[in-house]
Formats: sequence, structure tokens, C-alpha cells
Amino acid sequence: MKNLLKDIKVSVNEKIYLKDPESTELGKRIVEHAILLIDEIGFENFTFKKLGKKIGSNESSVYRYFENKHKLLVYLTSWYWGWKEYHLVFATHSITDPEKRLLKAIEVVTASVEKDESFSHINEVALNKIIINESSKSFLTKEVDTENREGYFLVYKRLVTRIREMITKVNSDYAFPGSLASTIVDGALHQHFIKDHFTSITDCNEKVSPSIYFKDLVINILNIKENV
Repeated sequence: MKNLLKDIKVSVNEKIYLKDPESTELGKRIVEHAILLIDEIGFENFTFKKLGKKIGSNESSVYRYFENKHKLLVYLTSWYWGWKEYHLVFATHSITDPEKRLLKAIEVVTASVEKDESFSHINEVALNKIIINESSKSFLTKEVDTENREGYFLVYKRLVTRIREMITKVNSDYAFPGSLASTIVDGALHQHFIKDHFTSITDCNEKVSPSIYFKDLVINILNIKENV
């Protein structure tokens, strides 16, 4: 899969950025160090001025690529979900059994992230921590409906739709495939968060991963054979 993904570019809605950061080395450095800096100090404390210092450039150079830090966060979340989608597609495309295919998709979406050498300027492990801790800030805004109409969250919604369709193929009579699909995607982030911070209110731990929990949940809800 690594060889297949080597030359793939994760596409992000061009309305999110002013200039495609993937088109220049400076743009790639902005994204690379933005991920590291947000992971280090948090989104609230992150500024383009601090990022400019990290990359050895003026703050104005960052503004040539992104209108503000909100748009940068939307870009990072969109890239992340696009990257997850690619992995889901490649991991499941040869699986013909609908139940096995769905459980593999859940595993891909909910598992802990490892570094992907296919994208050298992206630290996916650090980005995953940002998605867990900060991604809700990309859509919990007054502008969410306008940005949704502009297609800012299209990649995320497309990923959820893929899982919803897999759920329907396993059990076409199940009445809530969309709700279950979005619960899997968003719930995994929540379980990873509380596993690290609020251990008393989750059963996920070092031995029980969110992947194990969500696969068990789906197996019981959809009456999947336990030996799948």
C-alpha cells in the first residue's frame, strides 16, 4: 500500500486556502511546522507570527497561503480525513465479504495513527493528536453552515458516507446507518481523548482500543457473525 500511496496527492477544497501549500516548498514547510507547533502549544496559543518564526519567514508569508488560522485548521482536518479515506479505500477494495469489509473500515478509521512515509512533510502522528484535541473547533463556529455549503467539510462527509454505505450492505434493514457511521468516526476521536484524559468514564485503555470497542458495538448492533 505504501508504494501505491507514494505518488498520491490528498486533495483539499481550493476555497479553504489562498494558495495551494502543496504547490511550493514554502507552503509545505508552513503545513509541516504548523502541525508541529499546534501539537506543541495548542490551537488557542498558535499564531501565524509564531509560525513565521518557526519557519524563518515573515508572518505575511503565511497569510499568502491562508486567510486566517481557522482556515488553516480546516485545511489540516480536511487533509487528515482525505488521508484516512485513501487508507480506507486501499485497505478494503479487495475485500468482497460485506461484514469483513465494514469491520476493516472501522479498524482503519478508529485505529491509532502511525507515521506514513508517503507524505514526508506531514507528521501524521502529531496531526492525529490535533484532530483528536482540536478538530471540533473547525466546525463549531457561527459560519459552519456557510462553510458547509462551500464544501469545506466534503471530504469528512464523504468518508462517513462510505462507512454508511458499508453498513447498509451488511444490514439493509438497519434504520440508522448514517447516525451509526458518524458515531464511529467522531466517537473514535472522543474515545481516544477520554482514554488519555478521563480514564474513569471509558472502558478503553492500553489493552482495549477504541477499534475493539467500535467493532464490538457494530457486531452487536448489526448482528454480525462473531467469527468474522
